[in-house]
Amino acid sequence: MEKANLLGALVALSILLLTNLIFVSRLLGKPRIEYWLGAVLLLSSLPLLYLLTTASGFDRPALYYIQLGLMLCYLVVEFLLDYVLKLEFRQVRWAVVVYVTLFFGATGGMIGVASHAGRAWGASSVALFLIMAVLAFVQRAKTGM
Repeated sequence: MEKANLLGALVALSILLLTNLIFVSRLLGKPRIEYWLGAVLLLSSLPLLYLLTTASGFDRPALYYIQLGLMLCYLVVEFLLDYVLKLEFRQVRWAVVVYVTLFFGATGGMIGVASHAGRAWGASSVALFLIMAVLAFVQRAKTGM
């Protein structure tokens, strides 16, 4: 169980760090870097799927499944909208509201996943989440994306 908790914490912190870097690359006007950071973010679905499939063996609470499921759902939506369909949905208010709600629910859930590994992991994820939230709104205001 300890290894699974550590894996969850590492994946959660990686996700939060990658999202921070994506927002910074948008602010710097580096779409190519943003694209590839997003592609790496999508790869986090693999360890998330592993954590989801092994969770029952560790008697995880229902909230753990919801947290992993939300993140996986967000990654699928992100993959479809930005990488497959390449839709310009960020200019449509209702679509942005739904997308941002899913994004913050999913990334916020990563705080819970990281917290299973201990207080320090949880605190680190909270710090990265708060930085990410500020960056998200700053880059939206500056770039409109």
